[in-house]
Amino acid sequence: MAILKKQLEKLNLSEREADVYVELLELGETTVEQISRKSKIKRTTVYDVIEALKAKGLIGTTKRKKRTLYYAEDPRILENQLEEKKTVLKGILPQLLSLASCIDKKPDVKYFEGSEGIKNVYQDTLNYPGQEILMWGTTDVFTYFDENYMWDYYLKKRIEKKIWMRAIGQNLGVVQKIQAEDKKHLRETRLYDSRELCLEVEINLYGKRKIGIMSFKENLGLIIESEKIYITLKTIFELNWRMLDNRK
Repeated sequence: MAILKKQLEKLNLSEREADVYVELLELGETTVEQISRKSKIKRTTVYDVIEALKAKGLIGTTKRKKRTLYYAEDPRILENQLEEKKTVLKGILPQLLSLASCIDKKPDVKYFEGSEGIKNVYQDTLNYPGQEILMWGTTDVFTYFDENYMWDYYLKKRIEKKIWMRAIGQNLGVVQKIQAEDKKHLRETRLYDSRELCLEVEINLYGKRKIGIMSFKENLGLIIESEKIYITLKTIFELNWRMLDNRK
């Protein structure tokens, strides 16, 4: 249940709002006193939380014998609200991008910390549907990063957006298993011997001018936007790619 509440917090609910909403889903129609008792939140605070949830369309009220009862609305309303926001964003995104393009000085390097920061780098690679990602990989991703994010979210989104990947990975059993799924995952993988090539970070080349670098042990990520650096690294990648093909 704690995990469920944490996930709700990612949908723009506060910790207490998530607590009260989940308790209401379990209790059905109920009183403030029961909500307070079950959620262990002070009654006066529960009133404030209820008003916030009502404003978000997640709680309804009814009357029974002059008593006000509260109930949780269908959870699918959260999905509907997200779809509505996506529609709004889609409508204003061209204007926002147009405003951004008017800025003369843009940062060439963006620095991100922590697991969520690394996810920001991966998310940026998804902004170029139908293009190709060139990737040097490291098995550190399996030890120091969120595998559920990689398989349950990122991989599915990359496939959905038809983003093909060419990957150079370490010649180990875990990578060989991933290589076996290449066709299904819109990917071609070639393997390198760690005795000849030592990679302790993952490097993604994408968007025709961007380089994403993820250092999983150090828990940080970088996005470098530079056509010159991109072209240079792409040339090195293509050379590396051909060399690995010649070893078959």
